[in-house]
Amino acid sequence: MSEMPDIAPIRVLIGKPGLDGHDRGAKIVARALRDAGMEVIYTGLHQTPEMIVSAALQEDVQAIGLSILSGAHLTLFERTKSLMDERGCGDIILFGGGIIPGDDAEALVAMGVDAVFTPGTPTGKIVEYVKAAVEERAENGAS
Repeated sequence: MSEMPDIAPIRVLIGKPGLDGHDRGAKIVARALRDAGMEVIYTGLHQTPEMIVSAALQEDVQAIGLSILSGAHLTLFERTKSLMDERGCGDIILFGGGIIPGDDAEALVAMGVDAVFTPGTPTGKIVEYVKAAVEERAENGAS
């Protein structure tokens, strides 16, 4: 058997779009992903969807995670998703979390958000989701 080639780590961008100034959850998720061996780019507070998608393209990430506690999740996810599609990076996994009611979480998934995590979700579940989703996209040739 030949030796397995080195596999590059999964690259994930964590963004805080909008005016929400609470980033503790985003930092906890970023740390969990980093501790699991992923490269994490944290864009900081008060980012626009345009800034997040531009950074994702520049950093060549496989996943974007948005943390939204402000109540503007439907608007911010929709804008981010449409920009991703416009810029040809719709194959990047888009997931997120925050204070998102169940009905809204269903609406987000219907609009193309890959996964929504609410407060109290164990970070290990988010890590496993990102690993599996990136692996699945790679196997399907979309990444």
